[in-house]
Amino acid sequence: MLLVITQENIYMEIGLTDRQIKLLEAIIREYSESSEPVGSKTVVAKYSIKASPATIRNEMAALLEDGFLEMMHTSSGRIPTARAFKYFIEQIMEEDELPVLQEVAVKQRLWPQRFEFEKLLRNAVLSLSETTRNMALALTEDGFITHAGSVHMLDNTEFLDIDVTRSALNLADSFDDLVRIFTNLSKDGDVNVAVGEEIAYPNMEQAALVFSKFRSGNKVGYISVLGPSRMKYSFVVPSVRYTKNLLEEFSGNW
Repeated sequence: MLLVITQENIYMEIGLTDRQIKLLEAIIREYSESSEPVGSKTVVAKYSIKASPATIRNEMAALLEDGFLEMMHTSSGRIPTARAFKYFIEQIMEEDELPVLQEVAVKQRLWPQRFEFEKLLRNAVLSLSETTRNMALALTEDGFITHAGSVHMLDNTEFLDIDVTRSALNLADSFDDLVRIFTNLSKDGDVNVAVGEEIAYPNMEQAALVFSKFRSGNKVGYISVLGPSRMKYSFVVPSVRYTKNLLEEFSGNW
């Protein structure tokens, strides 16, 4: 998404075989649905990878050694690392097409507040949190900050740890930390994704931020979704982009 390079060259550079790529995608999809470590038997049973469980275990061991997987316990399955999620987002993932009814509903919700910027931004995060089922937040460089949907964190096992949830809520209220993170991690491209340790904030190793910079009239800021690293990026990324585009579109009325 953010890299202008062919998949073939990326695969060659990283050294993944076609089977390893398919296996990595299967593990990410399974883990994103279940939040449980993924074993070789599950992959063979549910995904169309033509290999025995023993071969899959060997491939998983290679992916672990290369930093794409990690194991929580000796006898458990494997879970994707931040590197795996970034690789998936940038090289494998196909974005979902947002339903037209959803786009219309969001636009209708924001339209009445188009001349009241803070209300507009507040409704934008409310809408984004409802559609993505994650916390959404926004800020402007002149100090305004708002967020919504913190209750959705409790739907994810990652945030059942009180220390993780406390850190996430602290981050959502910390203007300076958010500005630092967004500024440091912004790259070329309309939507950016930061996973795990990239966020550089305590207890966020299993979390992710999907964010985009916007310019509305004389306002410059960021719109973002904060959730688990296994969030459904194929839907969250275009949802963030669409919300950002609406904020910029409405600025033409000022």
